[in-house]
Amino acid sequence: MAALSEARRIVVKIGSALLVDAQTGALRADWLASLAADVGRLKNRGADVVLVSSGSIALGRGALGLPSGALSLEQSQAAAAVGQIRLARAYEEALAAHDITAAQVLVTLEDSADRRRYLNARATLETLLGLGAVAIVNENDTIATDEIRFGDNDRLAAQVAVTIGADCAVLLSDVDGFYSGNPQTDPGATRYDVVEEITPAMEAQAGEGVSGLSKGGMKTKVMAAKTATAAGCALVITEGSRMHPLLGLEEGAPQTLFKARLSPASARKHWIASMKPKGAVAIDAGAARALAQGKSLLPAGVRAVTGRFGRGDPVEILGPEGNRIGAGLVRYTAQEARALIGKRSGEIEAVLGYPGRAALIHRDDMAL
Repeated sequence: MAALSEARRIVVKIGSALLVDAQTGALRADWLASLAADVGRLKNRGADVVLVSSGSIALGRGALGLPSGALSLEQSQAAAAVGQIRLARAYEEALAAHDITAAQVLVTLEDSADRRRYLNARATLETLLGLGAVAIVNENDTIATDEIRFGDNDRLAAQVAVTIGADCAVLLSDVDGFYSGNPQTDPGATRYDVVEEITPAMEAQAGEGVSGLSKGGMKTKVMAAKTATAAGCALVITEGSRMHPLLGLEEGAPQTLFKARLSPASARKHWIASMKPKGAVAIDAGAARALAQGKSLLPAGVRAVTGRFGRGDPVEILGPEGNRIGAGLVRYTAQEARALIGKRSGEIEAVLGYPGRAALIHRDDMAL
C-alpha cells in the first residue's frame, strides 16, 4: 500500500463501530491496543500521525444508561461529555505503552470556517506534531449544534488532513473500500481498487453505510476523498475491524485508494495563489532575497502595508520595484502590520503590548 508506506504525515479516522462493541457498549480495548502498536510503528519510521476518532457518544450513552436508538441533542451532548473522558483516557493509556504522548483536540465546523480559528488549530496541531505527540481529534459534541457541525468524522478527517498538509488519510470503515453499489444488497457490485479521478458517475454510485453506530455513509467518504485529493492528500478506505488494521493495509488488505494529483505543499500554494488579496505588503531587497531562499517574511523587511485585512487573510507581496512577487496568508491584522513595519522580532511585544509571532507571513503560508 504505497500511499501509506511512503507517507510522512498521516491522518487516520476511526469510527465508533470499530472502537465500541455494539452489543455491550464497552470499549474494544484489544483492538485499540493493536491500533496503538501500528501508530507506534509508523512513528518509529519517522511519520507524523493524527487520529480523528469517533466514540465519545457511544461510550457515554452506555455509562449513562441511555436507551438505544436516536438521542436528542441534549442527550447526545451529555453522552459526549461523559464519553470524551473515557475515550481520551483509553487513547492515552494505549499510546503510552509505546512511549507516545497523546493530546486531545476538540473542534467544530466553525473552527475551519473562521480563518482565525483555522490558523489557531493549524498552529496547535503543527506544534503538537513537532513535539512528537499524537493528536486525537474529535468534533466537540458537547457544544456543537446542527448549524456548526461537521456531522461525520469522514469529512472532519479530510479537513484535518488539509489543515496539517497530510499526504495520506486513512478511513477505517465497516466496508473494505468503495464499490459500484452496496455489496450487501447488490451481488454484482465491484470494488474500485484505485481511483485516479472521482467522476459524477462514482458520486452517484455512493450508497449509505450499514453500521448502526457510524454516522458517515459512503457518500460522506467520497466527499472526504474529493476534499483530501484536491489538497494533495491521497485517501484510503479500508475495513478496519481486524487487529492491526494499518499494518494489514500495508500488507495488502483490500482497500480503495483515491490518488492525489499534487503534493500537499503544491496544492496549498496553488490555493493561496488563487485567493483574492485583501491588501499588500511591500518589502525591501533584503527581504526579497530571504524569501527567494525559502525563508519567512519578518516585519523588519516590510516597507509599507496597504489595504484592510484581518489575521489569516490573503495579501499580495510586492518586491522593491513594486512588482508582485507572490502572495501569502498574513499573521497580523492590517493595523498591527502597519505598527510593525521595519520592527525586529524582539520588538513585537513592546509595539503591540503582547507577544506575537515572529513571522508576518510564514513560508508555509506563502506562494511565490
